[in-house]
Amino acid sequence: MERGKVAEGKTVPEMFESRVQLSGDKIALRYKKLGIWHDVTWKQYHQKAKAVCLALIALGLKPGECVSVIGENCPEWVHIDLGIMHAGGTTVGVYATNSWEQCQYVVDHSESRFYFVENEEQLDKALRFRDKVPRLEKIIVWDLKGLKQFRDPLVMSFDKFLAMGEALDKQNPTLFEKRWSQVKPDDLARLIYTSGTTGPPKGAMLSHGNITWMSQAMYEGNPVEDQDEFLSFLPLCHIFEQLFTIFMNIKYGAIVNFIENTDTVIENMREVSPTVAYGVPRIWEKYYSGIMIRMADASWLKRLIFHLSLGVGKKYAFLKTSRQPISLWLRLAYSLAYLATFRKLKERLGFDRVRLAFSGAAPISPDVLRFFQGIGIPLIEGYGMTEGTGVTCANQGDRVKIGTVGQPLPGVEVKIDEDGEICFRGGNVFKGYFKNPQATAEVLKDGWMHSGDVGECDPEGFVKITDRKKDLIITAGGKNIAPQNIENQLKFSSYINDAVVIGDRRKYLVAIIVIDEDNVVKFAQDNKIQYTTYATLTQHPEVTKLIQKEVDAVNKTLANVETVKKFTILPKKLYEEDGEVTPTMKVKRKYINEAFKDLIEAMYKGGD
Repeated sequence: MERGKVAEGKTVPEMFESRVQLSGDKIALRYKKLGIWHDVTWKQYHQKAKAVCLALIALGLKPGECVSVIGENCPEWVHIDLGIMHAGGTTVGVYATNSWEQCQYVVDHSESRFYFVENEEQLDKALRFRDKVPRLEKIIVWDLKGLKQFRDPLVMSFDKFLAMGEALDKQNPTLFEKRWSQVKPDDLARLIYTSGTTGPPKGAMLSHGNITWMSQAMYEGNPVEDQDEFLSFLPLCHIFEQLFTIFMNIKYGAIVNFIENTDTVIENMREVSPTVAYGVPRIWEKYYSGIMIRMADASWLKRLIFHLSLGVGKKYAFLKTSRQPISLWLRLAYSLAYLATFRKLKERLGFDRVRLAFSGAAPISPDVLRFFQGIGIPLIEGYGMTEGTGVTCANQGDRVKIGTVGQPLPGVEVKIDEDGEICFRGGNVFKGYFKNPQATAEVLKDGWMHSGDVGECDPEGFVKITDRKKDLIITAGGKNIAPQNIENQLKFSSYINDAVVIGDRRKYLVAIIVIDEDNVVKFAQDNKIQYTTYATLTQHPEVTKLIQKEVDAVNKTLANVETVKKFTILPKKLYEEDGEVTPTMKVKRKYINEAFKDLIEAMYKGGD
């Protein structure tokens, strides 16, 4: 297989057409159906995108108009996306987990006339708000399970829709190329509605130029090849997943493997064994805690070998990432540790082929990064936001510094404002918020994007994020505290899934803790703790003692003013549908403070 053939183009259609010319019969996408993996070539991908484009033109889509899409990760999602962009339209992804009211907001606010939905569940949501969005003209469904007998003038099957595009192609064979070639780099390619931890979502406008620029900049830092494989499982309407499943896939010809469903991620990871792995911190934390709990169950000899190997691995990884010389004895010791422990562990996880691994979308504990680096998975952290087309900084190549989000991508300038806010500019900066000039003006000033994040930059240009500007805690004593660092240390515990530190204008810090159900259930079984429900488990005195030990261990590493004096274990898990976390599992701090204010106040009563 030839390497290094990069798709050229200043718009996504140009880049896509270039890729199809380069790789026509090679595999672009793979998906699993009824237990069998199926291949989609670049030519087949192109054929579907072309049919979508022409069918939208047949329905009357005008350049610049928005089209909404809702569904889990699958080939149809990207066929639709590429078809929309070729027609000069703007793709608007909607989270599959959104309520019908949230779907209504996005479809209405984006002024979408056409709405692609995956299945009966998503169609039901759309039919609930059809009368409230009068400009909605057509809903197209691609999975008709349970809908074979359904008839509605507003609703059309994807197959019938594609047939419209194929018919138009026969009537006017030059229309497709004429339409996509009119798309300009400054034209909108997509609206991404930020899941936002406060207020209604804002539609971030990303241009074709943003996307093609980012595709090149990411490669310069961490090169992707046409032999690489990804596993697509994060929400496709989120910029983090789009970077790989769409942008890098097209630019470099890597293969995208779609998960069967959200319950089969771990199984599919083992089957595919991707070469490039990526995930939000929650994913990596879950892998870490799962490994540590399994090791706690192993024989004393296996535990001893594992911990000795991990010690060697961490030391080796530290010297390697800090570009320090590695002695011969440590190289030999690491080779033994790899053969004895890490090789099999990586195979069980499905990470045996991983050569690049990324954590993004939220902060991650440096301890988690050190753990994975130690076992031979080169996990690095990057930093970005939707408004910066996904990436602003990343640890790149052999320029890695654990505890930082790396250096700015080539072509990106970063500065730290007087109040510590991180600002950046470059080809990744978005065009603004759709129909919201006031919000745009608040963050875009003289070409600089004001991120809302607080951080610092060392002499080598490595950026460290300390917290969100609005999340900084100022105690009653006037001390400034960044809760993120404390929360990350707490979440490093195998028994803690989430932690929210509270203390603004208070005398001391407290925390709301969400336990890791799997690991705490195992602890309960091992210690013969009786409980009936998740809620009763969280309130058991022995579980409280267990979490107290974990909190005490973290407190020992903190300054006195930063220590968590009291905590409450939440008797429920945090759910996106309850408005408690975003789709990328970031806690909505403002909502938590309001929803559980009684629990919070109880921790401050009688305390000083």
